[in-house]
Amino acid sequence: MPTDAMEQLVAEARYARERYDLYKARVYGSTRPTSLARLRELERACEHAESRLRHAQTRAQAEELPA
Repeated sequence: MPTDAMEQLVAEARYARERYDLYKARVYGSTRPTSLARLRELERACEHAESRLRHAQTRAQAEELPA
């Protein structure tokens, strides 16, 4: 996989994780209104982004190994 695509997946996974973590902190530490549905949505987005990254990393490793 081209490094630009891998870097993009890494950035997307990091971004999704940071958004999820920030919202989770807001849910548990803030008096401002929050939504558990939004928290679950961000968690799913984070898991999906991390899954895409893991899949791409596994695929890249497989392509590096000689047949």
